[in-house]
Amino acid sequence: MKEISILFILFLVTITIDAQNTFEKDTINTEKGKLVITFIGHGTLIIEAENKTIHIDPVGMYADYSKMPKADLILITHHHGDHFDTAAINNILKNGTRVIGTKICSVNYPNISVLENGDIEIFSDFLIEAVPAYNIVHKRDDGNYFHPKGEGNGYVINVSGKRIYIAGDTENVPEMKNLNNIDIAFLPMNLPYTMSPEMVANAVELFNPKILYPYHFGKTDVNILIDLLKSKNECEVRIRKME
Repeated sequence: MKEISILFILFLVTITIDAQNTFEKDTINTEKGKLVITFIGHGTLIIEAENKTIHIDPVGMYADYSKMPKADLILITHHHGDHFDTAAINNILKNGTRVIGTKICSVNYPNISVLENGDIEIFSDFLIEAVPAYNIVHKRDDGNYFHPKGEGNGYVINVSGKRIYIAGDTENVPEMKNLNNIDIAFLPMNLPYTMSPEMVANAVELFNPKILYPYHFGKTDVNILIDLLKSKNECEVRIRKME
């Protein structure tokens, strides 16, 4: 019986390790080597470039962060629990880790470097731009927007000659017209909290990313978006496991 118990424990450990190795990854060649994106789930990502590891909205319900690579930089888009998890953050800290987030996040996690919409931060050789992320249509039953203007950030990460836009929880806000030369964009598509496929297609028209990853898309039919953008040959739509 003891041997069976030990084997069962080893089996569970193996399952856990395997689960950590099943995340999809894309590798993109840049002027400074390879840039690797790991798709954890929902709004949670890892970007690796120039021997640095950037975590986006690490949340424990999507991965066991005690087994994830330590972070050089952590970006938090806003304070909602599916994007902001202090336990997950603590699991990936090391000496020198920089955590960047919003003012509301800093109330519960004082070690955050606060960026407001429009602020810029330099980390290593990376330039981080905080951009607006908010609702303009969808509201809660009490009449308040799910994501009021000024509370959350999107981020444009300038890394290895690429400009990567992490939109956070937002709709197709007019400020997207100010986004220039976006190589890779992550846009949320999950009603009623963020965008419909039609709104995402409109966002693409506003700033013309070269590669689009819909993320945080829940049960939305991604084929609708693919169909809406089928004539936009300059934008490659890539679907990954980011429900």
